[in-house]
This record gives sequence, structure tokens and C-alpha cells, in this order.
Amino acid sequence: MKIGITCYPSVGGSGVVATELGKLLAERGHTVHFITSGMPFRLGKYYRNIYFHEVDVNSYSVFQYPPYDLTLASRMAQVAQTENLDVLHVHYAVPHAISAYLAKKMVGDRLKVVTTLHGTDITVLGYDHTLKDIIRFGIEHSDAVTAVSQSLINQTREVLQIEKPIDLVYNFIDKREYYPRDMCDVREEYAPNKEKVFIHISNFRSVKRTDDVVRIFHRIKQRIPAKLLMIGEGPELPIVRELAAELGLLEDVIFLGKQEDIACVLSMADVMLLPSAQESFGLVALEAMACGKPVIASDAGGLPEVVKDGETGFVLPIGDVDGMGDKAIELISDPVMYERFSRQAIERAYHTFCHKDITRQYEEIYRRVLTEETEACSKP
Repeated sequence: MKIGITCYPSVGGSGVVATELGKLLAERGHTVHFITSGMPFRLGKYYRNIYFHEVDVNSYSVFQYPPYDLTLASRMAQVAQTENLDVLHVHYAVPHAISAYLAKKMVGDRLKVVTTLHGTDITVLGYDHTLKDIIRFGIEHSDAVTAVSQSLINQTREVLQIEKPIDLVYNFIDKREYYPRDMCDVREEYAPNKEKVFIHISNFRSVKRTDDVVRIFHRIKQRIPAKLLMIGEGPELPIVRELAAELGLLEDVIFLGKQEDIACVLSMADVMLLPSAQESFGLVALEAMACGKPVIASDAGGLPEVVKDGETGFVLPIGDVDGMGDKAIELISDPVMYERFSRQAIERAYHTFCHKDITRQYEEIYRRVLTEETEACSKP
């Protein structure tokens, strides 16, 4: 098949998943065309059967705001026509599904649109009354719609009152890239006295509750020698630094900024802390599990579908700082329990969220929408 993929190219779960999916589809013999505003994160080198088409937004002075969605639709239509695409797979309903709908109207119904919902277009924008109707329109006019968790499917139906079928297709992990690595030498630089190492990775937005991460760590630190690695950047970072200083933790909280080789960073740690207020899936939790790291998480959105409570980590109510701290201490203080959780985390990541299985699910959806078109054309 010839597949167009549109996503946000910057660092973020949806962009990572879309890019990795494109690479896996190309491995399986499909031709993949990325149509985005910039080179997708994690693409950046030559891959057979993968092509990149940049969306260059017109900066004509009459436009107060550059019309990215219209330019994207035009570029989608151009690529679909010149490359004879079968499917446009867009990640996020707005603006990508709307742009794909316009492209399909320009090209013709032979071009099929598959939309994957990742969360923000529903959990945040779906509550905006100025956008709700157009989000619903983009979903209802897609040939197929997928979502990355059952929680997100339920929320989409509740917020937008949508009856259209939505396929559950989880995010995935490629075990060729995510597996436990020996990082003892590097770990010793951060924990020279054999301290336990906790880790948090996010974009430091308020929804990630990064202040709770520091408070959880403070509770842990009162009981056991420990270090905290904070990975990422974002608007809450200064607040987190101030809180760490206020609690006397600056020597034990290590800010490493953005990191590309997440598997190596995760392999330096013992436990992932993820107390988010909202996670439609929680890709970073899955990445941690694949590296053998149990996760202490909140019961937000899709996280309970990823982290198996009492088996691969613990899931507690949002804001339960004391409970999360106590469970982290319990886990890290019991070597037998920790080893069992670590082993079960890897098994669950590789079995339930296997990259091969998820890629096949998407292939089946593409074939289904293309078959529906063929059957429709053959009817008298």
C-alpha cells in the first residue's frame, strides 16, 4: 500500500508513535510518505520506502495567522495525486483530520482517511465549544477512527456524543530498541553511594503534576537514600526547581533536560514516577516497563490500561502523593517483589503492546477501508 502519514513532528507521544509506525510499515514493504511541517522527530536519516514532504506555510502579509490547515490540505492533495496514495493516516482530529477531509474532496473518494485520536484533541480541545463541532465533523467524516486507549474512546463518546465506531489500537513498543541496558557506569555518576534512582519524563506541563513528582520523592527520601532524574523541559520546570530547593532536595534532584536515547536513560533508574492528571495512554510508562522499570502511576485516563496495578507497578488516585511515595518505598525495599514486577513489566510490554501486532492491526484497518470502497463500487 501507499500510505501518507501526518503528525506533529516535534517531540511528543503522538509524533513518536506515528513516526515509528511509518518505519515499521516501510519494513513490511509499504511505501510511506510523511506530510508534515518539519522532519518528524526520530526520522532524520535514510529509510527505504520512506519519503518526506514538507508543508511550507505561506507567510503572505494579509494573513494575520498563517493558514497551516489549508496549506496542509493542499499539500496532502498534491502528494496523494502525484504518489497515488491509498490512505492518509492522520494523527489528531484537529487540524489534521479536517485537512485530510479537504484533501479527499480535492482528490476523490478513492483516497481513504484514517484518523488516530491521541488525547489532547478530545481531553482538552473537545471541551472547547468553539472547536467541538469541527472535531466531531473530522471524526465522523473519517473512513476509520482509532484511539490509543479504551478510556479515550469512552471520553470521546461522552464529550462529543459520537456513535461512529472507534477501533481500539494501543500504542506499541519496539523491543529491538526498548530493552534493559547495562548503564551501571553512568548511573554511578548520579548515585555514587548506591542510592536508589527514580525517574520522571515529561514535557513539564501542569497536567503532568511535576510538583507531585518532587513531593513523592521528598517522602521517599525521608526513608531511603535516593536520587531523582527529571527528564524533559517545559513551562513548569522553574516551579519544580523552586520546590526542590524549598524542600532541600536540589542536590538529589538531577535535571537532565531533553534526551533522545530514552531507553538508555530509563536503564539508569529503578522506578518511574508518573502522577499525571491526564494521560490518554502514557507512552513513557510503556517505555519504562519495556526497560524493566516498574511504574508508580495515577489512575488517569489510559494509565491503568498500561500499568497493571500490583503486577508491573502501582496505580493510585490522582494527587495521592503520600500513597505513591509509600508504594514506591514498599516496592524498592523488597528485592523479591521488585524483581517480580520488573520481569512482569517487560513481559507485559512485549506481549500486550508488541510492535508487530499493533502494526498488523493498522494494516487490517487500511485494508478494511479500501475493501469497503471496492465493494461499494461493485454494487449495481
